[in-house]
Amino acid sequence: MSYQNPHTPPRKSATFDDYTLAEIRRAAATGIYDIRGAGTKRKVPHFDDLLFLGASMSRYPLEGYRERCDTSVVLGSRFAKKPIHLKTPITIAGMSFGALSGPAKEALGRGATIAGTSTTTGDGGMTDEERGHSQTLVYQYLPSRYGMNPKDLRRADAIEVVIGQGAKPGGGGMLLGQKISDRVAHMRNLPKGIDQRSACRHPDWTGPDDLEIKIGELREITDWEKPIYIKIGGARPYYDTALAVKAGADVVVLDGMQGGTAATQDVFIEHVGMPTLACIRPAVQALQDLGMHRKVQLVVSGGIRSGADVAKALALGADAVAIGTAALVAIGDNDPHWESEYQKLGTTAGAYDDWHEGKDPAGITTQDPELSSRLDPVVAGRRLANYLKVMTLEAQTIARACGHNHVHNLEPEDLVALTIEAAAMARVPLAGTSWVPGTTPF
Repeated sequence: MSYQNPHTPPRKSATFDDYTLAEIRRAAATGIYDIRGAGTKRKVPHFDDLLFLGASMSRYPLEGYRERCDTSVVLGSRFAKKPIHLKTPITIAGMSFGALSGPAKEALGRGATIAGTSTTTGDGGMTDEERGHSQTLVYQYLPSRYGMNPKDLRRADAIEVVIGQGAKPGGGGMLLGQKISDRVAHMRNLPKGIDQRSACRHPDWTGPDDLEIKIGELREITDWEKPIYIKIGGARPYYDTALAVKAGADVVVLDGMQGGTAATQDVFIEHVGMPTLACIRPAVQALQDLGMHRKVQLVVSGGIRSGADVAKALALGADAVAIGTAALVAIGDNDPHWESEYQKLGTTAGAYDDWHEGKDPAGITTQDPELSSRLDPVVAGRRLANYLKVMTLEAQTIARACGHNHVHNLEPEDLVALTIEAAAMARVPLAGTSWVPGTTPF
């Protein structure tokens, strides 16, 4: 006979917590998997688990007002006739017209241009507004081929061949029917209002040897002017980076699992891929082993939020970063101003669960004309430019404090880790020790 103390409250299972139980009941009631936007919500080792070692006696810091610390970056210098020159190592990641409204895409272009950086088209093609307001525009070339045409390839400043995405490596994109308006349907050659699922792999090549041929075709179409990026999801970063380099990439874009998406299965977002922190050093190691580090540039994305995150990614060996979710927040997405309307959708500001539904009160992740008209792209563009400026200044401040006159001079030796997991992933010492788990004895 069991005995339970009447004064002890019953314990709930850590394995079958309230969220898990609710998901089981939802699946049992509906028979369909859950779809949502944004990135992983589970806590994984991230840049917050790293700290910088500022200069003191062994290194001298730089004076902020008297000594220059450069933030410029050149992307695509390996083969392209016209590599991209940016004032800041922070770029805007690919987010499609379809997933985002027209005013949102315009705002991203405006803000990136003011800040002196690039923005990216995303799936679904290039809009005139986006091209018109983006000084530097990267054209994504995806398995779906939605909106792809040689004219727009030539109008772009660089081409990003998407192999994988951090939120869903191995899976294709999704765009639900409520976001496929007349214009989106026309650009993608799809029926209006019907759910769209993009292919998970390119239809005309099956491996790195074929990718080399495809890169050659893209170079011929664009007269060898445009840098060719290869974007990979954070799954096997060492081998994927090495194969991208051998196929002829000018730039490798590496997206960790904290990277967002407009819509995909929740099981993908939470259970496929690796944390961004775990992806960077293997990719850098591949570049170093091939003698191509800094010759083929590495752009890291997935959960970048602040100038500190930027500086840490650069210290681990990246040349630049890309932001997506943070850029949307900067232009007004999930703003508490719209909290009452988010609650009507069954969510809350800051949850990002509504991206796939096309009912965004902020007018950003929607194709509803009434909602999208709420976003002023000029004001939103200025907000993004302000945010990019602050991030750049933060990264610059950290580089100066560590004694460097360029943000690219930050290095792993400037870092320590707060946890064993972060130390192992970033391959830097655990704070207060010289121990790098997995590489050196304790």
